[in-house]
Amino acid sequence: MTINPEILTALAIFSVVTFIGSLIVIPMIIARLPEDYFLAEKHQVFSTENRNTLLIQIAKNILGLLFILAGIAMLVLPGQGILTILIGLGVSNFPGKYWLERKLVSHPKVFKSLNWIRKKAGVKPLLYPLDVDSGKKD
Repeated sequence: MTINPEILTALAIFSVVTFIGSLIVIPMIIARLPEDYFLAEKHQVFSTENRNTLLIQIAKNILGLLFILAGIAMLVLPGQGILTILIGLGVSNFPGKYWLERKLVSHPKVFKSLNWIRKKAGVKPLLYPLDVDSGKKD
């Protein structure tokens, strides 16, 4: 099996760009979350009443998918994989999204990492999501 040098170069560039981008963008997004973001049982789902709202939702879902895919790649490449996946979930809109976000954030290491980033940014820590396993999905 021969490895193509162009593919290796492209993967190396992608890895460096996503790593540097994740170091800059992800902490900014995490710091802007309201401290009670994960406390509500259900989040408001945006309506698709007009065309502009629908186009915005499609663009957000594509952006969210890109973050999720980059986060999955960062699980084996340098970068903040789980946090990038969380950002992708936060940007996108699909049934059960908020429940999944709360489920991921309820893991102590993930929650601690989020609050460590918020502390470095000088903002209040996130409040811990309770009753994540209640079985209710939005």
